[in-house]
Amino acid sequence: MSGFSTKVTPEIEKLTGLCQERSQLDLSLYGKYDVKRGLRDLNGRGVLAGLTKISNVQASTEVNGERIPCAGVLEYRGYNIKDLTRGFLRDSRFGFEETAYLLLFGALPTKEELDGFSRLLANQRALPTNFVRDVIMKAPSSDIMNALSRSVLTLYSYDKNPDDISLPNVLRQCLNLISVFPVLAVYGYQAYNHYGRGKSLYIHNPKKDLSTAEIILRLLRPDKKYTELEAKILDLALILHMEHGGGNNSTFTTHVVSSSGTDTYSAIAAALGSLKGPKHGGANIKVVQMFNDMKKSISDPKDDDEVKAYLRKLLHKEAFDRRGLIYGMGHAIYSISDPRAEVLKSFVAPLAREKNRLSDFQLYESVERLAPGVIGEERRIYKGVSANIDFYSGFVYSMLDLPLELYTPMFAVARIVGWSAHRMEELINTDKIIRPAYVNVQPSLEYEPLSMR
Repeated sequence: MSGFSTKVTPEIEKLTGLCQERSQLDLSLYGKYDVKRGLRDLNGRGVLAGLTKISNVQASTEVNGERIPCAGVLEYRGYNIKDLTRGFLRDSRFGFEETAYLLLFGALPTKEELDGFSRLLANQRALPTNFVRDVIMKAPSSDIMNALSRSVLTLYSYDKNPDDISLPNVLRQCLNLISVFPVLAVYGYQAYNHYGRGKSLYIHNPKKDLSTAEIILRLLRPDKKYTELEAKILDLALILHMEHGGGNNSTFTTHVVSSSGTDTYSAIAAALGSLKGPKHGGANIKVVQMFNDMKKSISDPKDDDEVKAYLRKLLHKEAFDRRGLIYGMGHAIYSISDPRAEVLKSFVAPLAREKNRLSDFQLYESVERLAPGVIGEERRIYKGVSANIDFYSGFVYSMLDLPLELYTPMFAVARIVGWSAHRMEELINTDKIIRPAYVNVQPSLEYEPLSMR
């Protein structure tokens, strides 16, 4: 019986072997041709590929010509993320919409500008007629990132000017996507939870007078109820995930795909595909799963020696997924500290207290304290190791009762703002397609007729 293949057959296994054998590169050639693997040099610094005014990520300073690690700094449009979050938290208000305005338009909004922008997002949050029934409910997926990508690409068909890449039209499309991403993500999960798991189906309508974080919690929960602390910490988590420089994988993908002149929906779908990867947006799921395994494997979470023994097993590929990683520890850029993790952690303890999970929080703190030392003893590393935002964000999401399937989509709900800002920046500043060079290391061959092979 022929048709769409869902199994790896012996024939496929054999062909895979040929592919692997004939595509394997001599890794020493990377040094010979001075090729930066992963576009990073031997010291972990990214290869300079562009300019941006949207955000700045800093983890070192230069002293007498030498790069010295420093406490991590993240700036949105020149504003330190700690100052930004402190500003709206001090006023006891939500900050998602304000921060989105800043990233998109380059300045903090006035009260009048913020109210107008919030109304604009609220008014564009409705999906096209019958979209939920005809798209989201059809062929629901257990992977909500894929469901989100499908919804984004399908929205192309509902747009009267989908291929127009003039700035006003692209901004309109980006604002539409920023508005509907929370709805698409949660509805995608509700469809899977119903059709894939046989659970009750809840499709609540978003209310226009709520913040993005409040809308997510309202849409997700059967009773539509949430506490103020829950909404505030989700709002904070979204803001901290909203943007992280032009060089992260999904934002760079946005720049690359946008440079080809393609439509907004295709560019954002490509970014979603990048973010889905466990090396990028899926890491916080691994953190939660790792801690679940840890709690089963150790008898006394307060015993530092026992916790360190488990961490060593992780590094020796003897525990959890046997990948040799302590998930949530370390970052491609930050070494001394990840400012996003520092900001988020300040709210973790109050939420853990409200959710009666202080013992879990204490275990997280123990691992954060002990892991750098264990890694330093077991690995040769060129820079320090600290907890990154994924270390605490997964724990926060678990306390908010978000299902694992929505962890990475929540990242996308936030990062769509950064992608939109970078897409606009790419279209404003250059008409050059991004096309890096690859060195061909395959010798030329003489063609052989089929009868002689």
